[in-house]
Amino acid sequence: MKFLDQVKIYIKAGDGGDGSPSFRREKFIEFGGPDGGDGGKGGSVILKAERNLNTLIDYRYQQHHKAKRGDNGSGQNRTGKSGENLVLKVPLGTQVFEEDNKTLIYDFIKIGEEFVAANGGRGGLGNTKFKSSTNRAPRKFTKGTSGEEFTIWLQLKSIADIGIIGLPNAGKSSLLAAITNANPKIANYQFTTLNPNLGVANYDDKEITVADIPGLVEGAHKGTGLGIKFLKHIERCKSLLHLIDITNEDIKKSYKQVKKELKSYNSKLSKKRELIVLNKIDLLNKDQIKKIINDFEKSTKSEIILLSTLEKKSISKVKAKLLSYAT
Repeated sequence: MKFLDQVKIYIKAGDGGDGSPSFRREKFIEFGGPDGGDGGKGGSVILKAERNLNTLIDYRYQQHHKAKRGDNGSGQNRTGKSGENLVLKVPLGTQVFEEDNKTLIYDFIKIGEEFVAANGGRGGLGNTKFKSSTNRAPRKFTKGTSGEEFTIWLQLKSIADIGIIGLPNAGKSSLLAAITNANPKIANYQFTTLNPNLGVANYDDKEITVADIPGLVEGAHKGTGLGIKFLKHIERCKSLLHLIDITNEDIKKSYKQVKKELKSYNSKLSKKRELIVLNKIDLLNKDQIKKIINDFEKSTKSEIILLSTLEKKSISKVKAKLLSYAT
């Protein structure tokens, strides 16, 4: 399924039904009087957060959404049927903005959360409501009010416990596939991951949501590569797993480059709790690894662990460590 994290849609709540100007007309009842019922309420447009969605692609192809109109009232004091509410399902982490795409209206942070984006119109009053001691046969009735209508923007910022960051080709997709139920595209070239991938890791009967963010190259915060488009998804992650290819010529430079991009985009991102994982240790011998770690530890205060996605023991160690970082 194609990933889409921003879309503009038009929503229209249903209009209220009109009241009825009916009068009783029955045999042997000379002064039947008014019996017009009220109109039904128009349906509202409701946005609801769903767990099993991770894209807004459905709204790319259908951008106009209208709820049902309320039925008109009728004789015998029968109220018109209310229009059905229109429920639009959105992924967890969706933000609702006004037409200017800057004014935040609502932010979905819980599964099942609902937000009434457009209220249905009120039903009109039937002539029975206008009967009085001085007006026994009112012909007055009111029409239903119009339902609210808006143009809004939906923006998705994925919510995950752990966000996997790093340079392109560091092995982020391979790690996601190894520790979760996700099946991301894996290939030996840069920018294999074109969109954030989400997966769920299970360990000790606990679930951890993990997001694989496309590689961050130098200048990502300015729009270079794919970074600027997806850096916002990192904002919702509780902690970060910084994956580094240990075979890089200068892993300190690789580390600082990614940290610089995070800080340039949003200074808060560089302060998130971070676990550094040095990947592809199966390509080096123990002495080489030891030398690299001793040198690298001087440039960071974050916890460092080693990984080979080919070893189950190594993967289990990472999953166990992520539990503490996900809380």
